[in-house]
Amino acid sequence: MHEFDLIKNYFSKLTKNNKSALNLNDDVFFDKKKELVISVDTYNEGIHFPNFNKPYLVIKKILRATISDLICKGVKPKYYFISGSGNKKTFSIRKLKDLTKSLLEEQKKYNIKLCGGDTTFSKKLSFSITVIGFSKKIIFRNKTKINDDIYVTGNLGDSFIGLNVINKKINLKRNYNNYFLDKYYKPDVQIKLVDQLLKFSNSSIDISDGLFADLEKMINNQNVKYEIHLDKVPISKHMEMLLKKRRFQKIKMISNGDDYQILFTANKNKSRIIKAASKKLNLKITKIGRILPSSHKSSIIDQKGRVLRVNNKGYVHQF
Repeated sequence: MHEFDLIKNYFSKLTKNNKSALNLNDDVFFDKKKELVISVDTYNEGIHFPNFNKPYLVIKKILRATISDLICKGVKPKYYFISGSGNKKTFSIRKLKDLTKSLLEEQKKYNIKLCGGDTTFSKKLSFSITVIGFSKKIIFRNKTKINDDIYVTGNLGDSFIGLNVINKKINLKRNYNNYFLDKYYKPDVQIKLVDQLLKFSNSSIDISDGLFADLEKMINNQNVKYEIHLDKVPISKHMEMLLKKRRFQKIKMISNGDDYQILFTANKNKSRIIKAASKKLNLKITKIGRILPSSHKSSIIDQKGRVLRVNNKGYVHQF
């Protein structure tokens, strides 16, 4: 069963009298009166991260992935709770020292504080993280408007290469390995854009499951379509080199998620403000397409104007 079907058929009715739950169709809980924003994420070994051989890096990845849900809403994360299920092997003294050292670094980097959590015994390793922030406003997921421009921060696809390096599906030179592993374990969550995002975004989401999968989440329940120009989708110089040398397909590289960049839409008249924010923050923000009326078909267009077919649009949560 698809994640959306699970929510629609079983859980959404439980939030009927709870407007703050946002019909379970966003990544956060938002109580406007109390100015409270909450997000929860769970990560399982072998699914959300390959293994726990490098706890120092794994915990960075999953904490950044969780605070990313608030950041893309235009909210600064303030507090977090962390729960872990594992055993003596997964939570050895050495690994616990690595975990706490890494979490302390992340707390300083993002100015967040640990407030509690839980630990349980399990043969399978998993973490659940709850992040809390405070704001009078957020950017909702499903507020795109026809003729909105579509933007994305940073570069896409590097994390997917890093995952393939870990899984030994791709073998690269050491300097390339280190770059892509860094992008996988330490995603560039764009917290410095948080204060600016509310000034120009109509809708937003972080890219966790892949560009096209998350774009379709952002417009679900809305009567609109999208047009993406593949050549405009930003990639790093390292990725450009790989595409040339290995003949990888760009569309596949950007469709597999774990980027945690911000995908957002904005009115055309906001372009100057967005360019100014990009320059001021020294942050790459790229216009990659636009929102269309429902009379059109959603499309991905290559440099020659051809419409491309995508067999795998990203990670799918199946139950």
